[in-house]
Amino acid sequence: MKSDIQIAEAAEKLPIEEIAAKVELKPNDLEPYGRDKAKISWEAINRIRANKHLGKLIFVTSISPTPAGEGKSTMTIGLGDAINNQLHKKTMIALREPSMGPVFGLKGGATGGGMAQIIPMEDINLHFTGDMHALTAAIDTLAALVDNYIYQDNSLQLDSNRILLKRGIDVNDRTLRKITLGQGSKFNGIEHESSFAITVANELMAILCLAKDINDLKRRVGDMLVGYSINDEPIFVKQLGFQGAIAALLANALKPNLVQTIEHTPALVHGGPFANIAHGANSIMATNLALHLSDYVLTEAGFGSDLGGQKFMDFVSTKLDKKPDAAVVVATVRALKYQAEGTVEHLNDENLDSLREGFKNLERHMNNMRSYNLPVLVVINRFASDTDAELALLKDLIQSQGLPVEVVDYHTQGSKGGVEAARKLVALADQTSTDIVPSYQESDSITTKIEKIAKRIYHATKVEYSEKAQSQMLELEKMGKDKLPVIIAKTQYSFSDNAKILGAPTDFTLHVKNLSLKNGAGFIVVTTGHILDMPGLPKHPAALDIDVDNNGTISGLF
Repeated sequence: MKSDIQIAEAAEKLPIEEIAAKVELKPNDLEPYGRDKAKISWEAINRIRANKHLGKLIFVTSISPTPAGEGKSTMTIGLGDAINNQLHKKTMIALREPSMGPVFGLKGGATGGGMAQIIPMEDINLHFTGDMHALTAAIDTLAALVDNYIYQDNSLQLDSNRILLKRGIDVNDRTLRKITLGQGSKFNGIEHESSFAITVANELMAILCLAKDINDLKRRVGDMLVGYSINDEPIFVKQLGFQGAIAALLANALKPNLVQTIEHTPALVHGGPFANIAHGANSIMATNLALHLSDYVLTEAGFGSDLGGQKFMDFVSTKLDKKPDAAVVVATVRALKYQAEGTVEHLNDENLDSLREGFKNLERHMNNMRSYNLPVLVVINRFASDTDAELALLKDLIQSQGLPVEVVDYHTQGSKGGVEAARKLVALADQTSTDIVPSYQESDSITTKIEKIAKRIYHATKVEYSEKAQSQMLELEKMGKDKLPVIIAKTQYSFSDNAKILGAPTDFTLHVKNLSLKNGAGFIVVTTGHILDMPGLPKHPAALDIDVDNNGTISGLF
């Protein structure tokens, strides 16, 4: 089979106006970027949001990620194509934009795979419509303005050693995790330590994905906590007056991007916060627009149900125009065997015992989604190495838990590789809506919110807090911010905060190291275990395999 990029480049791309017409968008509603992608204009956004129609919302999550691969984006795209092209129902897909850091690093792209991809995949994985560059510029402009304020005026006595804002770059560069600014002459500014986070881990990315319009964007930027004065007073961006300039840099990036799948299903690809650090879902604006424009919307969040899934259900869905109507949990035989074996060396060999043991991970993820009182379909992403006996066993194990399940092969067959899965999913979404049961209540204390997630979703036995975290909790209570939602930063590879503990552990302690107020985004980040907001590159970065020829044709993007 051809590589993903070969398939994507060979696919017929319809003019973006034809894709828009499938959901009653007119050419004047678009701001084209070439012939195959466009932003939605503000005039169209405001008109669409005024209509009363709301489609069904389907949320896709998965088991814990492994080197063996799960294919969550591929399944989201394949299901969307199947509902759109095989069941002939008006469908849209809403996905995150990839970060260039992982594309050139270890993880690779985020546009699906095989015959279930969004295109143009090379553009989406690289510069796209410039949203990531706009965010990077806004992050660094804000940091420069704050440093200049301290150098020129500082009437609020902002302490240069207590600035919380980080600089940003959309590159995996470990050397920027900790830096010193203003070295040398006094004309270079006030010397102090700072750091970089990858662009998608910055609070401005979360704000872009949560803002409802430019005024809301400006308000949220203004509410960002810059740091503290020498008198321990919190200082916010709006006190310095920079929110208008930063919103101006982000105004165009706030408009969702319209593209298509290989099978020409309309897709909105917009925003991309990491799920192990932030909330891990595409923009609220994109998902809401899709709900108003179509009858079925498929969206996903990063990593498994314990990270993107939990955050989507408890936080993101409360910001949408409606709650999810159904959920999909994606699993593979190979990844479940890895959960038991901890190595990729023998995953091509049939091993029913390893599959039974690894099923405990899937069972936990299935129960997580069911705990929200949401209809759930399990989709098994079939690989060529899967044996009939393994697939039969996995289906039996899932059905024994009372859940519907389908084996699909969207990767090689496109939408025809899982028509029955699409049919079952539509039937689940069409059921009478039920009330979502959240993991915690808004009125709960910070510790209660953390412990409810830790015990209900992760199955931890207890939570321990560092002295630093306890002190930060008191500070949040003093500021009146202790009722905000919590976003737990945790490794994606385990239910625990230890990436090496696979499967479905139960007898463990969750260790809370740090609490960070993201006041503009409207949540508290709770850091557990060892989490980095600036990844590093591996020994063999994907960049070594990426190239471009004299015709501008890019290769090596998977």
